[in-house]
Amino acid sequence: MEDNSEPEQSPWAHLPDVCLRRVFHWLDDRDRSNAALVCKKWNWAIHSGSLWRRRTITFYGQPSREDTLELQSALWYLRKFGKYLERLEIKLRNPFNPAFTPKFQVTMRGLFSHLGKCNSHLVSLSIEYLGLDRFIWENVTRAQFLKNLSTFLKRMSKWLDYLNLKGARLTLEEGCELLNSLTCLTNESSLSEINIEDFFSSYVPVFSSTLFHQTMSKFHSLVVLTFNYNCISDELLNTLREHSAHSLCTLNIKCHIHDPHRQVVRGTSWANLAKRAPKLSVNFCFERVTKHDHLVRILLVEIPVRSISLRSYNFRDPDWTMKPTLTNLIPVYWHVLQKLTLRLNNDYELLDNELLQLTLSCQRLLFLKVWAFLSVTFVERLLQNRAEGKCSLTTIKVGIYTAQEETSEEDRLLRDIYRRFKCLIDSEINYFVVIHSMA
Repeated sequence: MEDNSEPEQSPWAHLPDVCLRRVFHWLDDRDRSNAALVCKKWNWAIHSGSLWRRRTITFYGQPSREDTLELQSALWYLRKFGKYLERLEIKLRNPFNPAFTPKFQVTMRGLFSHLGKCNSHLVSLSIEYLGLDRFIWENVTRAQFLKNLSTFLKRMSKWLDYLNLKGARLTLEEGCELLNSLTCLTNESSLSEINIEDFFSSYVPVFSSTLFHQTMSKFHSLVVLTFNYNCISDELLNTLREHSAHSLCTLNIKCHIHDPHRQVVRGTSWANLAKRAPKLSVNFCFERVTKHDHLVRILLVEIPVRSISLRSYNFRDPDWTMKPTLTNLIPVYWHVLQKLTLRLNNDYELLDNELLQLTLSCQRLLFLKVWAFLSVTFVERLLQNRAEGKCSLTTIKVGIYTAQEETSEEDRLLRDIYRRFKCLIDSEINYFVVIHSMA
């Protein structure tokens, strides 16, 4: 007897389109390609624009065969579905091969040209660590890449909301020209977030440039600005107050020892900006700038500082001491500071008491990360203060440096401390403590 009944279909055949797209969202390009061959319904779902709004493309300085195939696949899909693209991230991995940059430039030229013609949705572009001041960039290749990028930014300026060019390392004139390309159509930009940390070459006193101030005056809706302290001046703060105070929420400022950072900035300029931008929070990251006489010129009491990160690589510098910064400078932010990160080589200076007092003084401090020469009892006293409600820390990350080669006794003490405060740690604290032997 012939069986005319239809074969039972898999539950996947009845899965709603919205669920299919959600599943396909987590697949890489190869798996998506295979899924598209299953049936017409799946093929149709794979072509949904919602799956192609975000793209990350990675370029390798010395790619393996697998890396090359992955890049070719990513570029193919980007060309095919580029009209749906909203967020594009370009990553460079070890681009130190002189043969890399010409190929990268040609590829990006074609990509920019294609997207410039077919896309009207791009709101986010990120290209980090171009390092255009490195020897691998020949002058002709470098100039052509900047020209192509500038043209692309002009085309996308109406839609872009976020731009990240961290680590581009441009001359002052090149950097300002690139930023001006975002405003050439309407003489102002509606970008809400821009990252120009290490955007300019090292040693450049950007703060004294009239061209830079004119360029920044064209940004009228900034919410988040990430940049270097060598850009800070009274003129810049006044420009931000005049054009972006209604929207400005966050300034992320990096201060590196190799960047000029001894310019005079008045506290009144900071106060006027903070008054006009009541939601403003400022995050400072100091790299090897830890001497008190340098910091006191920068960390003015009028600044609404939310986060401070201090990284020192001093080795037995007799002129360096951290105590004045911990006892006199940082505590002025007792009412606003929420996050503190310290990485110190202080083997000749004990800081346990100063750090403990600082956590008690700063009433809103929630995050503490310290890598320094400390005693194990520092952790115990810190947790005891937290258990007694004397501080508000919710994240405690401590790396204890020690000159001893054998650390078994300190490890045992840390385990005992953890057991004593286990209930508190497990329920209320993101906790991590480790001992590093520096012997």
